[in-house]
Amino acid sequence: MSPNLYLKDPHETELGRNIIQQSIALLDELGFEDFTFKKLATEINSTETSIYRYFENKHKLLIYLIDWYWTWLEYRIDHQVSNIKDPSERLKACLLQLTEEKVFDINVAYVDERALERIVSSEFEKTFLTKQVDADNKEGLFMPYKSLCKK
Repeated sequence: MSPNLYLKDPHETELGRNIIQQSIALLDELGFEDFTFKKLATEINSTETSIYRYFENKHKLLIYLIDWYWTWLEYRIDHQVSNIKDPSERLKACLLQLTEEKVFDINVAYVDERALERIVSSEFEKTFLTKQVDADNKEGLFMPYKSLCKK
């Protein structure tokens, strides 16, 4: 995860994890256009200012969440194929990880992987169809996706 995505790592604090959990729920429910930090602040019983201590804007938050998803998926694929030598079996294992229904992961209980997958499906294009895409790319904000694609 690029540190350029956040001002303060949300995984390090309870408030940060709450921001992640509730932003996934709200983005899944409302979509990116209707999602605001004000609505998120109401959901987490905090202030918009506290959210801005973690993320510059909702676009960076969306990229963060989607990058988290790609990083998590790459980890799962690497774990699944680490001992498989046959290329066709490796490919089958990768495809299985990509297409299987996502399940609750106790290690990151504050992340709803199913909702996050729906967000990736519906909002991913909004991370790079922007005027600042070249600057974002230079900052390495899309590296998790590119890394997974190289596999």
